[in-house]
Amino acid sequence: MTNTVSGAAAAPTHSHAVNPDVLHPRLDGLCHQVLTSSFGSTALMDALASELSDVSSLLRGLPAAEGRLIERGIQLIAGLNPDLVVLTENIRLPVSKAALDVVERNDPRHYASLTLDADSGGRRGYTPDMIIVNRGTKVAHVVDVKRSLSSYDAVRLQELKKRMLAGALTVPDLLYQEHHRLAVEAVQVVILDAQNGSRDASSGIWPVSDLDHLLGVEGAGKAIAYLRRTLQTSVEQVWREALQHYGRARDLSEDERRTGAMPWADTQRYAPDERRLSGRDDRIVAIAYADEQSEIRIGFAGPPTVRAQSLS
Repeated sequence: MTNTVSGAAAAPTHSHAVNPDVLHPRLDGLCHQVLTSSFGSTALMDALASELSDVSSLLRGLPAAEGRLIERGIQLIAGLNPDLVVLTENIRLPVSKAALDVVERNDPRHYASLTLDADSGGRRGYTPDMIIVNRGTKVAHVVDVKRSLSSYDAVRLQELKKRMLAGALTVPDLLYQEHHRLAVEAVQVVILDAQNGSRDASSGIWPVSDLDHLLGVEGAGKAIAYLRRTLQTSVEQVWREALQHYGRARDLSEDERRTGAMPWADTQRYAPDERRLSGRDDRIVAIAYADEQSEIRIGFAGPPTVRAQSLS
């Protein structure tokens, strides 16, 4: 793969690119699969017909669903670059006390060429969302995808970085032993902020708009942004439809309920229990969907314009 970077900071080109006409329908299908498995209209109508705690429980699952969707979207887009191998299964990285001591007490330059045995064990571990290996450049990226870093304070974020770096020390051995003798010359860690709210090249924090550089696919960041918008639109549509059905159910008379004359569902399953509903419940009209054997080099990943300097 050949990347050409001009003197401008934001003018990279890549040998692979997203074709929206082809990719967007696949992303739409992916969104539908993830959404229906965790936030279908039937599940939401069940919750609305029960207690508000059931609705809250259902909504709390949406951030996790969005996280899974982003990860699957990245995997799908990575498939456009034949040089990439994306690993998502069986990648728990051991984080031993010795590895943490190395990371905590040393400058990254001093352990950049150090690797540890993947069987070193330890009570602690770190499981990245994915490891992306570029067979052309022989660089492995240990990736942690966050919907947003806004909820992470400095201490929590620093702990995450230390665990990622300590776990990264075992990646070369893990790839070689358990993944078809994949050999890498560098391992870099990336914390990917899906909300584009953070960028810190010196410590491996990338906004999702920089995903093009990570995958070597032009338009990758925009494709993930499209996927997130699609999810939000779909959630809002499911919510509106469920509220409409809920309102129709409440408007039915007792006679209609007794005779099962509900045009859209089974009476006993979907008729609201009026003993549980208060006037405040009736005012639910919307949701706020938002809010988490060569020399090996280990370190933070930086964007293309600073990467060469950061690895020296």
